[in-house]
Amino acid sequence: MKEFDYIIIGGGCAGLSLAYELEIYNKLKDKTLAIVDPREDYKRDKTWSFWKVFPHNFDDCVKKSWTSFSINTTSETKFINCKSTPYQTIDSGMFYEKILRKLKSNKNITFSKSMDNIDKSKSIVFNSVHNFESRPSELWQHFCGVEIETRKDFFDEEIFNLMDFNCDQRSRVHFFYTLPFTKKTALIETTWISELNNSSLTDYEEQIDDYLCNHLNLRQCKVYFQEKGAIPLFRQKNKNELNEINIGSAGGMTRLSTGYTFLNIQEQSRYIRKNLENIKNVNQFKINSKYDFLDKIFLKVLKNNPYEMGNIFLKVFNSKPKTAINFLSNKSSFFEDLEVILKMPKWKFLKELI
Repeated sequence: MKEFDYIIIGGGCAGLSLAYELEIYNKLKDKTLAIVDPREDYKRDKTWSFWKVFPHNFDDCVKKSWTSFSINTTSETKFINCKSTPYQTIDSGMFYEKILRKLKSNKNITFSKSMDNIDKSKSIVFNSVHNFESRPSELWQHFCGVEIETRKDFFDEEIFNLMDFNCDQRSRVHFFYTLPFTKKTALIETTWISELNNSSLTDYEEQIDDYLCNHLNLRQCKVYFQEKGAIPLFRQKNKNELNEINIGSAGGMTRLSTGYTFLNIQEQSRYIRKNLENIKNVNQFKINSKYDFLDKIFLKVLKNNPYEMGNIFLKVFNSKPKTAINFLSNKSSFFEDLEVILKMPKWKFLKELI
């Protein structure tokens, strides 16, 4: 059995982000690390997007950045400027390539497909593999996105559409999300917030086809990439072993109201790197508990009033754009929280709070 100083279980976004953070700050110079992941190879499989509210290590993996966006409901379209906090999309293929090139230059780092022959009893283990067991009533954000290419110029590449609620809701929360990378290419995504066991909502390809043809009036295009996913909008109670620390989604790095995780992972990785020598004795990094409290109320309102989701998000952005973005990115002050809260439909939120 082989022993290592550190073991990272799961070589996805969280595991690789942490390994890269430790490597570029020379935390692995005299230490051994095993990264355990069963995948045969790394290729583009995800799209991670967020407002850049603080610097990160992966500007060279950004596929596109925008400084304005729109939100649509059946009755209103709102255009919002985000120049001070641009919205960025990370290409996971570029992300994997950059990190693996760096990590494989260090002979102290071992990649393994399983825990067989690895003794973790004396290691510090960082686990990013989650096994979310949800009750039937728990909410998930589940989605399917396709990247398309048109024959002629079609998209305005300077503005993205964060949410378009002008679509079939089916008594749940449903919106489309459009990221135009060029005038001819874009990611079009259908997104639901609902229970995960509702198979009537998972005809994703038909939803996208209908949106392209009947909403965008786009009938000729080529699909060259597809991704599907499901993000739990609830906290899983994980039982940590004495020498194990959960990271990424398994460690509570997903913002419950939005599903955003990427920047929270980067912040958690920095915290671990700074406290690595004493990591067993410091508090684990967490998203500020005020956001979990507010998000749980928000999700109750959303579940009981699904048709009002679009209007509620419009109200969030009736605040100053920077205030709303800070709030959705876990970086808001007390007064910014108050500004957003006061825009909400008060009776509905008070009812769920009570």
